[in-house]
Amino acid sequence: MHIAFDGKTVIVTGAAHGFGRAIALAFAERGASVWICDILHDELQETAERCRAVGAACLPRVVDVTDREAVFAFVREAEAAHGRIDVLVNNAGGVLGQVGQPLEAVTPEQWHSIIAVNLSAAFYFAQAVAPGMKAARYGRIINISSGAGLGVSLTGIQAYAAAKAGQINLTRQLCHELGPYNITVNNIAPGFVRSNPTTERQWQAYGESGQQALIDSIALRRLGAPEDIAHGALFLASDYASWISGQVLSIDGGK
Repeated sequence: MHIAFDGKTVIVTGAAHGFGRAIALAFAERGASVWICDILHDELQETAERCRAVGAACLPRVVDVTDREAVFAFVREAEAAHGRIDVLVNNAGGVLGQVGQPLEAVTPEQWHSIIAVNLSAAFYFAQAVAPGMKAARYGRIINISSGAGLGVSLTGIQAYAAAKAGQINLTRQLCHELGPYNITVNNIAPGFVRSNPTTERQWQAYGESGQQALIDSIALRRLGAPEDIAHGALFLASDYASWISGQVLSIDGGK
């Protein structure tokens, strides 16, 4: 199976590290022009440098994905440069440094901030790319959710579980709305991967026994890597997945 994206323009959000960096690099290695965004300037620049090192065009921009106007401005800039957006990967998200706490202790600010970055941002980006994809009668939208959106969150953060579940159903809804325009919308639900500072802190907090218990709960008895998630995104964006839409691909080692 040969997958290439020569001549394609790809947007990857949350590309400063972890899944986003691996996804951006995977598309860059296969010929795409990649536009990446995050709020972490230095790490985003490092991702861009790695993409350029493989000969790809990579344009980094600092964007707050919860700011609808900033999202639209970023997308319009990319469209103006390349004419169209072929692939959107909504990867930005996370727990924003929050930790699990009892329901009654969660503040409105904590709730809304996680909903904004994990759910509203995906909606804004889909809104922004939809007109161009409709006009081209082609597009691939891939949302990166979490196993927390299919079950319960290992962190115990209610807003995160709710936002990721909402993103999964947004995927299904947009699949039917955009399908008549030859736009596929799919979702990847990763299992636990040590991919960024937050997941590394979470891993260390489990302790040796908790780490082993987590590994024992995985059918393949090992953790995955960011590249495993990137490979799923490549497939869903490729022509091999042209008749796949509205689906959730769990990349979690088997549960």
